[in-house]
Amino acid sequence: MTAQQSPAPASFTADQATAGRAVYDANCASCHMPALNGRGEAPQLAGSQFMSTWANRSVHDLLAFTEAAMPPLNAGSISEADYLNVTAFILQANGAVAGNQPLTATSAFTLRSVATGNPAPAQPTSGGRGAAGGSGGGGRFGRGALAPARGLMVSGQVKNYVPVTEEMLRHPDPGDWLMIRRNYQAWSNSPLTQITPANVKNLQLQWVWAMDETGANEPTPIVHNGTMFLANTSNIVQALDARTGDLIWQNQVGPTVGVGGTIAMRSLALYEDKVFISTTDAHMIALKATNGKLVWDTPISTKTKDFTTTSGPIVIHGKVLEGLTGCTLYREENCYISAFDAETGKQLWRFNTVARDDQPGGDTWNNLPNMFRAGGDAWITGSYDPDLNLTYWGVAQAKPWLRATRATGAAKALYSSSTLALNPDTGKLVWYYQHTPGESLDLDVVFERVLIDQGGQNILLTVGKDGILWKLDRKTGKYLDLKETMFQNVFANVDKLAGTVQYRSEILEQKTEEWLQSCPSTEGGHNWQATSYNPESGEIVIPLSQSCGEVRGRAVNLQEGGGGTGDRRFFEMPSTDGNLGRLAAFDVKTMKELWHFQQRAPFLTAVLSTASGVSFVGDLDRTFKAVDVKTGAILWKTRLGTTVQGFPVSFSIGGRQYIAVTTGNGGGSPRVGPNVIAPDIHAPTSGNALYVFALPDGK
Repeated sequence: MTAQQSPAPASFTADQATAGRAVYDANCASCHMPALNGRGEAPQLAGSQFMSTWANRSVHDLLAFTEAAMPPLNAGSISEADYLNVTAFILQANGAVAGNQPLTATSAFTLRSVATGNPAPAQPTSGGRGAAGGSGGGGRFGRGALAPARGLMVSGQVKNYVPVTEEMLRHPDPGDWLMIRRNYQAWSNSPLTQITPANVKNLQLQWVWAMDETGANEPTPIVHNGTMFLANTSNIVQALDARTGDLIWQNQVGPTVGVGGTIAMRSLALYEDKVFISTTDAHMIALKATNGKLVWDTPISTKTKDFTTTSGPIVIHGKVLEGLTGCTLYREENCYISAFDAETGKQLWRFNTVARDDQPGGDTWNNLPNMFRAGGDAWITGSYDPDLNLTYWGVAQAKPWLRATRATGAAKALYSSSTLALNPDTGKLVWYYQHTPGESLDLDVVFERVLIDQGGQNILLTVGKDGILWKLDRKTGKYLDLKETMFQNVFANVDKLAGTVQYRSEILEQKTEEWLQSCPSTEGGHNWQATSYNPESGEIVIPLSQSCGEVRGRAVNLQEGGGGTGDRRFFEMPSTDGNLGRLAAFDVKTMKELWHFQQRAPFLTAVLSTASGVSFVGDLDRTFKAVDVKTGAILWKTRLGTTVQGFPVSFSIGGRQYIAVTTGNGGGSPRVGPNVIAPDIHAPTSGNALYVFALPDGK
């Protein structure tokens, strides 16, 4: 059917479509976007890309798929009438004309018979959006989203605030947690020793702070001199008294995300007298640390409205560095890492993580025009070596996921699935190492780069969704070693000597619309839940997920706004007895596994280790555990309100050590996969909160 033809009236009513709009706004828009244009792992639901997948399928198929899979963390949670109504709304958004007969569960007409694929103009949701970066009618807080930002909501003053210096960032006070993963080297390790394997069983809850319930909740509490700065959901930033949990100030610096949104705010950064936060609609914000008032606000991109950020920034030499995500669709502007002046907010440099045709590496995209080079998201915060003055970032896969869909053939598609070493002052590339050239199953290697000095050698360790732990020389990028941490079947050959991997033949010969098996699944053998390096024991502790799946590439249109990701299914991994979670420790010198244990529930937090030999980790089944770093023995556990999710931290005030951890929902693939294959694990769909523990009486 062409765009000029008028579709036949469909079997749904205008009232159903109107009611479906409200259902969509409440349950779907935070992932698939208000205009149904999709973002990240959430595909487009209106337009040619959607029709290329669904045109020849029946509306009954669409309804059944929606009922079985949506919302991803609580499939089947809305009524049958609501599922029918939202399906009617999707039909209308694709140009279908309402008729007199209501849509029913037995309706079997094809989408092609009623829809043109030309989306009808989507109406803004209540509290709608203004123009991105607009200055009229409230300025920056009028820009688009499900609801406008609200600015400073609670006023207060941080007492005795001490400006954060470069020296503090390089050598943080033992009692502080100044950045995501605590130090520039990304260790996720605390030097505090008050809580030990012998007394951790005596931990007691000190206070709880209820958090906003909209959006994905997986933050890092940042603590400095007794004050906690918390990146809440929906772009809310709070300052709390870290001893008592009392709120000092609160500022909503960006739009409300919406219940069930997948976009997380994983961290914020401190430098001098400011708090820096990157928002879900890709603005870099500076607030006054003492009172939360806005200092400056800079859009990371002035061209692209659907970029976002999830990682949280890092400050190096007075520059605020951040990577982009939301790089799924075809557009002229591709993904990049950028730096901003901490004092003024001026953007100082950017490095394109997708090599353009006139840049080094630009000849590795099979001659595709820049418009059709997607992916390369840098959605995990980088690390930094002050001595080498190099910052290290992981880059995600090219998109669409499968090379047959994105038309890259056997090309490497730089700088996808790579480690980048950049000069933080200029943004210049010093070296790169591509772990999986032309990665083709959404098994990217984007996660934390852990920096360790070992026997006089500068080491970088990272582990990706394929479960391979990589060791590189961080001065030169030279490959040193690798370790397969779990079962995988995507690579027919893993050359430990050369540091190369080769896909099995079916993946190399893939076609669109065909399913490909993958172990691990797109949930990832390892995902955003960060590792911890414990220098006392010389080991790295990794949270791993054991699931398999199938991935299918959709046919895509080579036009602006096209692209996307792919389809997927999830299954249990063979020989795991249904255990989705695996926690394992490896000797960083020999790369040998030291211990591991498995459990039914996957781990949904980063690992926190301490100098006294205790590690902490939380899981989908609401359990927060203390584990012996040397043996993996469980020393203590408690159950919290919902899924334990985020980045646990440790800090001290007045000589007393505290452990803080958050609970919440969202979380992307690490939540979606287990939700499908472990329906027996029931986690409440509300309960975003921060929990703080300590030993009784400071002992």
